Amino acid sequence: MGDEIELISDGDGLAVVGDATAVERFLSSAGVPSKDLQLHQKLGSALNAGSGVAQAGSQLAANSGRWVKLTEESAKALKLGQAMKGSTDGVSRAIATTSKGKVTKILEFAKPGSVGSMLTNPAMLAGAAGIMAQMAMQQTMEEITEYLKVIDEKVDDILRAQKDATIAEMIGVGMVIDDAMLKREHVGRVSEVTWSSLHGAAQSIATTQAYALRQLDALAEKMEKKSRVGELDKLAGMAEATVEEWLAVLARCFQLQDGLAVLELDRVLDSSPGDVDRHRAAIRAARQKRRDLISTSTARLLSRMDAAAVGANEQVLFHPLKAGRVVRSGNEVAGDVIVFHETIGVEGDRHAIEPKPWREAVSDARDDAVEITEKGAKAVGEFGVRTFEGAKTGAEKVVGTISDRFRGRGAASDDKTRDGE
Repeated sequence: MGDEIELISDGDGLAVVGDATAVERFLSSAGVPSKDLQLHQKLGSALNAGSGVAQAGSQLAANSGRWVKLTEESAKALKLGQAMKGSTDGVSRAIATTSKGKVTKILEFAKPGSVGSMLTNPAMLAGAAGIMAQMAMQQTMEEITEYLKVIDEKVDDILRAQKDATIAEMIGVGMVIDDAMLKREHVGRVSEVTWSSLHGAAQSIATTQAYALRQLDALAEKMEKKSRVGELDKLAGMAEATVEEWLAVLARCFQLQDGLAVLELDRVLDSSPGDVDRHRAAIRAARQKRRDLISTSTARLLSRMDAAAVGANEQVLFHPLKAGRVVRSGNEVAGDVIVFHETIGVEGDRHAIEPKPWREAVSDARDDAVEITEKGAKAVGEFGVRTFEGAKTGAEKVVGTISDRFRGRGAASDDKTRDGE
């Protein structure tokens, strides 16, 4: 077993299971950070259900398990194949041989029950995948904590200033969830008493999330209805001052929802290990739905901010200061949103819009004026030519008509003369 390790991927993370020395050597050679999975300790209830699982449990106890967050960088460093790093609701598994910490051969993509796999039971694999899901969510929670520290003063300001009952309730729920996570860390499980204290927490968090999203949507709607640069300047300044605060509220909501999901999986692992995989898939789907809901609102706001910046650039000739502020505020808000997106795992990018220099606007206006003048002069020239040609044609028609009349009169006189004769 010393030359073999088992790789388990759920798209968010990679579990490396095997002899402690082999696992450590493999991860060290790749230079990627990892965390202890504690599979044996956390699968306590599942390990007691039947001899086949107990045998797998004894194998796990004799081996080590480490978890690595899957990113483009870590997947490249570990030299994983596409099947092991793809984002999927399922779980990819492989047994690999190693030499001096490097994978030399993927022996097989193992299925539950296959010979040579340390996780030989489907329940064990489901339990391991459940723990991996917890590790991924806890990693995000830690990253959100770091994100909130960076804007700690702003977060404190908005939370202290809020008199709205919705925000106040979320703050209280957050304290309860933080307390439950602390107890879980010390006790190793989530007791019935701890779980019962979380009743109604999910609804309170969802209500607060909806409230914060409405604030962003309302700001986007206001910007959509304005086109004058003075109005856009005022709204862009308001966005720069408030958007980051509402993003902080959304980040805290996402963090608390992840915390609830971690606690929920612990309860399922403890009471209904056979349901772990279904719960893991449901939590993953709900988590992605929250991301999509949040990114829809933030993307709409960014779209309106970008439109305002483009519109302001078009008016920079007559409103240079206000137009510049609109563009700068838009870039600030976009930067805040991108950092927030990265923190909760939303992919995307946005290129900053450059404020149009006033001199460039003057130059463009001068070029436009010259072009308009040239077109006008050409039009006048064409008009003059057409007028001259028209007059000439008209004169010719008049002359022709007079000639005809004179010829007619002359003919009549000749007739009269002949009649007189």
